[in-house]
Amino acid sequence: MPGGVVTLFLCGDVMLGRGVDQILPCPGDPALREGWIRDARAYVELAETANGPIPAPVPPAWPWGEALPVLAAAAPDVRIVNLETSVTRGDAFAPGKEVHYRMHPANMPALTVARPDVCVLANNHTLDFGRAGLLETLDSLSGAGLRAAGAGRDAEAAYAPAVCPVADGTRVLVFALGTASSGIPPSWAATAGQAGVAYVPEPTATAAAEVVERVRRVRRPGDLVVVSVHWGSNWGYRVPREQIRFARALVDGGVHVVHGHSSHHPRPVEVYHDRLILYGCGDFIDDYEGISGYEEYRDDLRVVYLPSVEADTGRLTELRMVTLRARRMRLEPATEEDRAWLRATLGRISPGVVVSTMPGGVLGAVRATAAVRGP
Repeated sequence: MPGGVVTLFLCGDVMLGRGVDQILPCPGDPALREGWIRDARAYVELAETANGPIPAPVPPAWPWGEALPVLAAAAPDVRIVNLETSVTRGDAFAPGKEVHYRMHPANMPALTVARPDVCVLANNHTLDFGRAGLLETLDSLSGAGLRAAGAGRDAEAAYAPAVCPVADGTRVLVFALGTASSGIPPSWAATAGQAGVAYVPEPTATAAAEVVERVRRVRRPGDLVVVSVHWGSNWGYRVPREQIRFARALVDGGVHVVHGHSSHHPRPVEVYHDRLILYGCGDFIDDYEGISGYEEYRDDLRVVYLPSVEADTGRLTELRMVTLRARRMRLEPATEEDRAWLRATLGRISPGVVVSTMPGGVLGAVRATAAVRGP
């Protein structure tokens, strides 16, 4: 695709377990070991109290809702999601964790319906049910024909990129890693003889150089490189200085897109040397409705990120952002007021980036000297 444009679909955390799993056709064991809630069906009740009844069992497409026609219209070349749940029948709850997410493998159609090309697994819930749960997750994804990145049966597999051929020899390489700041225990790190995640204790200059070296060993001329990073706290707009330095070091080393996630709401957008850095994409699918606290961050708003990049250079040509809203564990269209709020918020927290409204209410974002659009 020399001289052409590649469009990606990026989003934040896709959590199809716990309460979401309970409304799907094949719910797993609802048992939980949380401090206050011991049954996953309680999250369904919270959502129904907040926004009305959910017609369970729902079809597999239900959690994605309006996102599916948005994706069909956008026709992205590569779809990348952060899958933040184990896909397992297991009941070996990881010790020392307050929250555990699992989806029954029979509910895999709720993931495949969105046709993800890459499921990022380098996050703090992949091993919620131990290494056996991770292996079952990997088997479930492989059995469904889905690529995984950021976790594997050993370190070589965990740190290797998912390779997505696009057209005319162009490949999109998706590397994934998770940091301690997102809550990943050091013991979850993959080793030469043990399954686990691609783990980075801290986003240091040395860690960035190691990622760049892994990219260099695999990359071929014409490849586009995405690094997906699970990092940081759940709330707040401030991006730590070390994360900014890490992301920019990746770009300086040849990475074209940095796809950050872990925060429950969108964080700043940056266009650095004409390359896109998303510091936090926010949640996308989950069962958090009805849980009070942090309302000022509007975590009910969810964003479809659609960056388009030049196939031969990786330069960002356009970023479209479609705003949706979570209601009854389903993504619905956002209101004009919702989109205006998000546009103003992203514009305020993203120095050097202009966020504007495009036709159809889509948000766009660009460097102040260029243009980035989205709702």
